[in-house]
Amino acid sequence: MVDAFKMGAQQNKIYIFKGPHGSGKSTFLNNLLARFEIFANSDEGLRYETLWRIDKSLLENNFQSDNLLLEKVYKLFGKHEDNGEDLKDKDPDIDQCHNCIDVPCPNHDNPLLIIPKKYRRSFFDNLFLNNEFKWKLFVEKEYEWVFNDTPCTICSSIFEALLNKVKNPYHVFDMVYARPYRFNRRLGEGISVFNPGDNIMKENVLKNPLIQRQIDDLLKDSNIVNYIFSRFSKINNGIYALMDIKSHNTNRLIKLHNIVSEKLHKVEDIEENVNALFIGIMNPEDENEIQNIQSFSDRIEYIKIPYVLDLNTEVNIYKNIFGKHILAGFLPRVLHNFARAVISTRLNNKSKAMNEWIKDPKKYNLYCDENLQLLKMEIFTGHIPPWVDEEDIKNFTAKRRKKIIAESENEGVQGFSGRDSIKMFNDFYSIYANKNKLIDMNCVYDYFTKKRKDLKDSIPFGFLDSLIKLYDYTVLQEIKESIFYYNEEQISKDIQNYIFAVNFEIGLTQVCTYTGDKIEITNDFLESIENRLFGKKTKKEERVIFRNQTQKEYASKTLTQEIIVNEKNITQTELYSSLHDKYVHNIKEKVLDPFLGNENFRLAIKDFDKEAFKTYDKKIRNDVTFLINNLCERCGYIKEGAKGVCIYTIDNNIAKKFS
Repeated sequence: MVDAFKMGAQQNKIYIFKGPHGSGKSTFLNNLLARFEIFANSDEGLRYETLWRIDKSLLENNFQSDNLLLEKVYKLFGKHEDNGEDLKDKDPDIDQCHNCIDVPCPNHDNPLLIIPKKYRRSFFDNLFLNNEFKWKLFVEKEYEWVFNDTPCTICSSIFEALLNKVKNPYHVFDMVYARPYRFNRRLGEGISVFNPGDNIMKENVLKNPLIQRQIDDLLKDSNIVNYIFSRFSKINNGIYALMDIKSHNTNRLIKLHNIVSEKLHKVEDIEENVNALFIGIMNPEDENEIQNIQSFSDRIEYIKIPYVLDLNTEVNIYKNIFGKHILAGFLPRVLHNFARAVISTRLNNKSKAMNEWIKDPKKYNLYCDENLQLLKMEIFTGHIPPWVDEEDIKNFTAKRRKKIIAESENEGVQGFSGRDSIKMFNDFYSIYANKNKLIDMNCVYDYFTKKRKDLKDSIPFGFLDSLIKLYDYTVLQEIKESIFYYNEEQISKDIQNYIFAVNFEIGLTQVCTYTGDKIEITNDFLESIENRLFGKKTKKEERVIFRNQTQKEYASKTLTQEIIVNEKNITQTELYSSLHDKYVHNIKEKVLDPFLGNENFRLAIKDFDKEAFKTYDKKIRNDVTFLINNLCERCGYIKEGAKGVCIYTIDNNIAKKFS
């Protein structure tokens, strides 16, 4: 939305963020305003406002200036005419005339707006060199205000009055100073926030009798400059926010009509510029409060704020509220699975886009729920899990991805609210947090099915069981990855020999171009490698099809394009990479077989890091040490957590579930 503003797409509207109770609207707006205030008061985001410092002696003497153009140009560049000393290094108040009065612009106008509009282009053309910034200044929409905006009525009146007195515009410009525009929400400067219960002020017109009297005495006329303004002037070039549009805030919104549509506000006889960002937040049921106001029908833009649908964001909310230390009390991924259970209540049970993509959701029963909500959550985080098959990955086009994400526009309006979620997590953590035991998936399942049975009905049927299955599959893959070590050199030789061999008839003997091995090309030789690529149960006709496909890809792409034209090594080609992944994946699936029936292996895991561990066979000690260390280094476990998840996997016979 902000990018659209910079390109000139901003219209005179009030932007209302609408969402259900507990979706974080107020938190969002408070965070936005806090960050905006910090940025606006930083060196990078600093803005300037006009301060008139009127020299009484100059008016009294009606001093006629000589040609001060050159001096003024030097001042605009920040230099003295005589010695080039940098003015910004001097205190501007050192040479301040004691016979002056200061008149701040109540509308926070930028001092550049004092330059008459018809002279601004030539002024900036002479001021800046012909560089990239100058081009942006004259062309891009975000700088349009420099040439089109007008100063407030007070500044315009002061300029005209002083010009009539001193008869020289350069003396008038000498009285124009710039000071930082300091944003302060608590004082209502630059940022004003109103709650529904805040009473509407009866008097909206503000005056400063002291400054008005000084101006009148100086100009000898009480009608030239009227130093009056409204409370809206304090948020010119800032933000005006309404927290919940109901009660008094409904009336405030109605009073914004002229300002939002014309950027003008009438203060007694004068018109006041009000150019601000108008923001409101609203619960869906409060929309009725303003639906009947026809004049606002095209002036309001609604932006939805649903409940959180991204599981990483949900977890970050827990960490932000309860502290990052809570992570130390969980096994890896268990906290995220608690968030998944919460988010499942916020998603629609049926997804047209997901069903168009995956025609048969039942094929993923071992890893995902029947409504594919677990897969959808992964897509919302920008991740495709490894258990999705190749065909579905190929069909996951950018258009399909956008369609799935677009469905989130109609989700997140039901289920557990943000406040509910925080309250539930506090309850869950207080029950299961234990210094001597990490929180595991059994705790999550027990909480939603036994401790809080009232919550179970809100979670889609079968979702918690699928969540356990997904967790089991994930930890199984981690354990396989952590205990798996192999001879990379032998794997590489097998794949290169296979790619070479499929190009020849059965019964021939050839020397492989890539490895130098002498190969007797037989069915037994090819099958021995194919068994490692996709298992022993593959049918003969499927093997023949696979060999033909491999040979065709080798001849049409790998050899002719990648090796000959692109001069790639065989191990750098796509065909080699694909076969390597299949080979490693398949042998990794069998990596736990030698250990699952070995009771000593289980006991060694329990005794790891204890004195009793030294009594086990050297090979078992090496295997267990290798496994535990890899789980800690690669997967983020601590030693106790790594031991616990290994015992969990063995005792629940998880490997058999996914065999």
